[in-house]
Amino acid sequence: MTNVHIGLNVRDLEKSKAFYENMLGVTPAKEKHDYIKFLTADPNLNLTLTPAEQVEGNHINHLGVQLGSKDEVTKHKERLEKVGFFAREEMDTTCC
Repeated sequence: MTNVHIGLNVRDLEKSKAFYENMLGVTPAKEKHDYIKFLTADPNLNLTLTPAEQVEGNHINHLGVQLGSKDEVTKHKERLEKVGFFAREEMDTTCC
């Protein structure tokens, strides 16, 4: 099993929490006044949010989740679109 762990600094912990709850479709697995952790099983993701007074620039080109089949991509794309996200798919690509 492969797990992806992403740690993000965020300016507004509560707004970020609401955004990722909506995007991931789960509530936090752990929550403190200065830390929130989301764990998902499909795909396996450990996402942590930590407040920072200042978050500047775009230091990340992109983050993605590689799935095993077109059916999995379609399932997640449809789930995201139902909660108001635009989801761009890249089918038949070889990554990394």
